[in-house]
Amino acid sequence: MSDSLDKLLDLLDLEQIEVNIFRGRSPDETVQRVFGGQVAGQALVAAGRTVPDDRPVHSLHAYFIRPGDPSVPLVYNVDRVRDGRSFTTRRVTAIQHGKPIFAMSASFHHPEPGPEHAMPMPQVPPPESLRSSAERLEEAIGVPLPPHYRDSPIDLRSVGPLSVEATRDPALRTNQNLVWLRVAGELPDDPLLHAVLVTYASDMTLLDTVLIRHGLTWHDGRTSGASLDHAMWFHRPFRADQWLLYAQESPVAYGARGLARGEVYTAAGDLVVSVVQEGLIRTTPKPRT
Repeated sequence: MSDSLDKLLDLLDLEQIEVNIFRGRSPDETVQRVFGGQVAGQALVAAGRTVPDDRPVHSLHAYFIRPGDPSVPLVYNVDRVRDGRSFTTRRVTAIQHGKPIFAMSASFHHPEPGPEHAMPMPQVPPPESLRSSAERLEEAIGVPLPPHYRDSPIDLRSVGPLSVEATRDPALRTNQNLVWLRVAGELPDDPLLHAVLVTYASDMTLLDTVLIRHGLTWHDGRTSGASLDHAMWFHRPFRADQWLLYAQESPVAYGARGLARGEVYTAAGDLVVSVVQEGLIRTTPKPRT
């Protein structure tokens, strides 16, 4: 297991400080706010710690209320809303400085048989044939990436253009963002851990889908944004340490908000997770030359 993955797993291993109360922290990085995928992943850990092992998570719905402060701990309060015969519902609130910064409802379901169908996976080249997105990004911007980008425990390999590449070539702009991803190391068999890690990774590229469509990038000095809300549905078992295709698209952007959605497939073509997110995207005019 790599040092970066070991640190991520430690980050997601919350401390229980009281019944239904957990404490998390942020990595020691120079960032202005806590990464949204981290908060969502930690909140899912907190919820899952109060649910029997035989009830995997099947959905979560979350709102990012305030920017997270990476310099202080995050306290997660879990409300045990319902424990039914088939479903278990939890509500989690993340608190910093005495105020809620994040709220999530999560539902857990005892597996049972039923009708089955799924959309087919897009035809894409295999991940082994692609360069890492970090390598391509470093080459595109011409400066070394910060260590937490370069040595990320999540291996991302974009099939199409990165946002910075689409900014420079209008012919590359598209409404689709196809990304292979996996955790770079072998994981234990705990299904909750695999769901948590995909929750963490699901926030890494989704809003880029909106940027690629408009020729914008977080690296252009005039575009900024943040996740507003995030919803996920977990359909089938999967492993986060095996290649997953994150097929993303953006159906609409308006009023400084962009909507993006994605389907996560195994390499064998099984649709295992669906994701929808709305994000704030603000741009400032280009300076006159």
